[in-house]
Amino acid sequence: MSEDSGPAAPDRRRMVFLLLSRVVPGFIVVAALIFLPAGSLAWVNGWVYIGALSVLIAGALSYFLARDPALLERRMRMRERRSTQKFCVAASYPVIVAVFALPGLDHRFGWSRVPAAVVIVGLAAVLAGYALFFAVMRANSYASRVIEIQEGQRVIDTGPYAMVRHPLYVSSLVIYLVSPLVLGSWWAVIPALAYLPLLVARIRDEEALLRRDLPGYLDYCDRVKWRLLPGVW
Repeated sequence: MSEDSGPAAPDRRRMVFLLLSRVVPGFIVVAALIFLPAGSLAWVNGWVYIGALSVLIAGALSYFLARDPALLERRMRMRERRSTQKFCVAASYPVIVAVFALPGLDHRFGWSRVPAAVVIVGLAAVLAGYALFFAVMRANSYASRVIEIQEGQRVIDTGPYAMVRHPLYVSSLVIYLVSPLVLGSWWAVIPALAYLPLLVARIRDEEALLRRDLPGYLDYCDRVKWRLLPGVW
């Protein structure tokens, strides 16, 4: 990985303000999606999930604010230019809403009975997904939300990138698939599965750009065969 983090280090106080202006409203929206459909705040699964999420996000943001603020600045870019990426991002919003809102309705009306052991395993998987996300961010300082080739960017083939070409998508897929189980809902797994074809479409479009414009990416594809899941795809 290149040690160069960009032409100029971002102002940390400005970064803190920007992070709070993005993260706090987003966190409130997620909490509302979880608890409002449930019709009650007396829901253990909801608080366990929100508590774990807050600790994980706060820890990751604190680390990268101190170690790699340029990465956080890149991660706050939201405006996609490629039409396929715009479509996939727009299509993912109702999926995400369903993943977080449906468990509340499930809890309210008693549709599912998810064993405590499954909830615990699901929580461990969410933690593993965020651990992978953290490892990807450490390995690749150019991991932007927006699909683009940045100045000075080069192929990363260490850490998680030595196993699959898109480990960041692996982490997000794990988190979305198992979050419904932590929230005690079998039914919410169904919309979570709809996230997979959107990821596949994003990866195909992203790789078309990387193969064309990122030097060394074709050789990297020859070395690392699998995009998302070793032995499958």
